Amino acid sequence: MRVLQQSTPTFTDISPMTVLPSVLSPTDKLTDKHATLIALGVRVRALRARRAVTRKTLAASAGVSERHLANLESGIGNASVLILHAVASALGCSLAELVGDETTSNPEWLLIRELLHNKPRSQLKLAHETLRGLFEVPVTVSKTHIALVGLRGAGKSTLGAQLAAALGYVFVELNSVIEGLAGCKIAEIHALYGANAYRRYELRALEDTLRSHAQAVIATPGGLVSDTAALAVLLARCTTVWLQAKPEEHMSRVMAQGDKRPMKGNREAMMDLRRILQEREPFYTQASMALSTSGQSEAASVAALLALLA
Repeated sequence: MRVLQQSTPTFTDISPMTVLPSVLSPTDKLTDKHATLIALGVRVRALRARRAVTRKTLAASAGVSERHLANLESGIGNASVLILHAVASALGCSLAELVGDETTSNPEWLLIRELLHNKPRSQLKLAHETLRGLFEVPVTVSKTHIALVGLRGAGKSTLGAQLAAALGYVFVELNSVIEGLAGCKIAEIHALYGANAYRRYELRALEDTLRSHAQAVIATPGGLVSDTAALAVLLARCTTVWLQAKPEEHMSRVMAQGDKRPMKGNREAMMDLRRILQEREPFYTQASMALSTSGQSEAASVAALLALLA
């Protein structure tokens, strides 16, 4: 990935993932059980942050109490999980294999999982590219479809519109396409139909946009990268640029747009923003290139974008 003026934020808060390896080095069965619950809580918090979903919203969507979800994220309670963990340990398999998903459905899947287990990210990326080539998944990255990714407040809409004008392309705000398909606002999609329905609309909006416009600059929703199906389409079909900014600038720009909600519980809001950015960063780095807009004027950022794309 090519990077211009990249300034990836340094997070002052410590991610739960940072302490996970030491937690998962148990010396006895009691510690092992605690590690299972702690790791489960870490994964739930990470997924919630990646999708920018509040605990209250997730609890309502899942039909569980907010207190139960808080306990789950804190690594306490959940006796049934410990029972499954004990059975899995006795069988000499992973908890995932016991619960079951597509990757546990046959020996070939299990052998692939074993082959990739504990491999570094660089080798996993190589494996992904090799498998994609093996199965001839079409990759037609287009210089005439430019997708801007990043958190809200990075400048996707503002810079995207100016970039499109400079290139003579159509500018598409993907959120607007989603609302057009659903016939209601984004918040109403989530409230009425849930997050899964929103993701389906998001993927359909992206595919419709790519099909409808031969040349386009697309401002994508900040959370699109957390849906692997949409991310795969984006990376295979578009030249992607990750627009970066410092967390403080993300916050101030959103507020400048007239949205005062981030000010509610300011310290907590900033911590949440950092956590969201930290969880999404590995997905944003899949983009073809990156550009930091921190401390840059709109004109300077557009010029930098044009130079980067050239």
